[in-house]
Amino acid sequence: MYRKKFKDIFNEFVARSSEHYSEFACKNKEANRKIPDDDCFIRTDFAIDRDRILHSGAYRRYQGKTQVFSFTNSFDEETSNRSLHTTYVSQISRTIANMLGLNLELVESIALGHDLGHPPFGHDGEVALSKNCVKAGIGEFHHNIQSLHVVDHISREGKGLNLTFQVRDGIISHDGEVHNMILHPQRDKTENDITEYIKIRKSGKGIQWMPSTLEGCVVRISDTIAYIGQDIEDAIRLKIIKRDDIPKECAEYLGHKNSEIIDTLVKSVILNSYGKDQIAFDEETSHYLFKLKEFNYKRIYTDKRVKKSREKIDRSMEVLFEQYIEDINEKNTRSKIFLQFLNRKIDSYRDKFSEPEIVRDFIATMTDRYYNEEIKSYLLPGSFY
Repeated sequence: MYRKKFKDIFNEFVARSSEHYSEFACKNKEANRKIPDDDCFIRTDFAIDRDRILHSGAYRRYQGKTQVFSFTNSFDEETSNRSLHTTYVSQISRTIANMLGLNLELVESIALGHDLGHPPFGHDGEVALSKNCVKAGIGEFHHNIQSLHVVDHISREGKGLNLTFQVRDGIISHDGEVHNMILHPQRDKTENDITEYIKIRKSGKGIQWMPSTLEGCVVRISDTIAYIGQDIEDAIRLKIIKRDDIPKECAEYLGHKNSEIIDTLVKSVILNSYGKDQIAFDEETSHYLFKLKEFNYKRIYTDKRVKKSREKIDRSMEVLFEQYIEDINEKNTRSKIFLQFLNRKIDSYRDKFSEPEIVRDFIATMTDRYYNEEIKSYLLPGSFY
């Protein structure tokens, strides 16, 4: 009796909430899950995905992972971390999606899950981990691929979260570093396409790759909107640059502060995407955004103080990677890779992945603090080992 009442209420809710959807939105009935779930009658499939991500261990670890500036959270707690960035992406995505009549729950799920595979120390950690993965013969490391790996094979003791195809595709298809003026959804994508993409990217080759939904495109473009101005604000806080250093033409067109930059970019996306099967900036906004990206890369991401941290991460990553390989081969069950990772995984995970892949997965899950403590435990005299 209660089941029928819940079903009636839920169906009425879904119909009512779908009334404002654009013809280009992904409808809740299109949700596609590998293993069907029991009917919930309280949440849509995309809302279920959102909640599974929110309650995952990988999501909780966001707050302990650097966004750009490594080793800064210990002395400046207002510097952005991965948790803040993900929240910003989610809110910007929802703002855009709401104005365009898109599926808010799908957008939110993709946004909250898009960086789950990021290793400690942001981009520097990703580069360092990738070098060791290539050396070990398992291909390049890319955090978007690892994010999908987290929700498919690492979470819930290795059972995965069983997310919908649309959310999983949105997670692996985000790429805020690639500059696109217009994003057109690649609606005919399949699981085989994802498998082939992973193979190509791990081999070091590039590939044209777009999300399968307009909602995924919103998250992809919002990723850029969320970090471009915030990285500038963080760099100013850390005295790496001054506000006057921002290229004058970019500041005059996009804005001098993060809030102004976000406002300009979001409005451009809404104006150039409304009623269309695309997510896009206008040409002039795209031009100045690209110029601002170039400025960030030259003056922030490759700053000599940032490079100094990168050298430390490169050296220590090699030490940890090789040590964990040795620990697995020698069955050193006192190692954290057993105590806090492998011992908590089901047999199918342990059997499916090689030693280097297991080491990659363990290191990628670490927060900055945990990583630092592990380095100390191996390198300092009188350590646990």
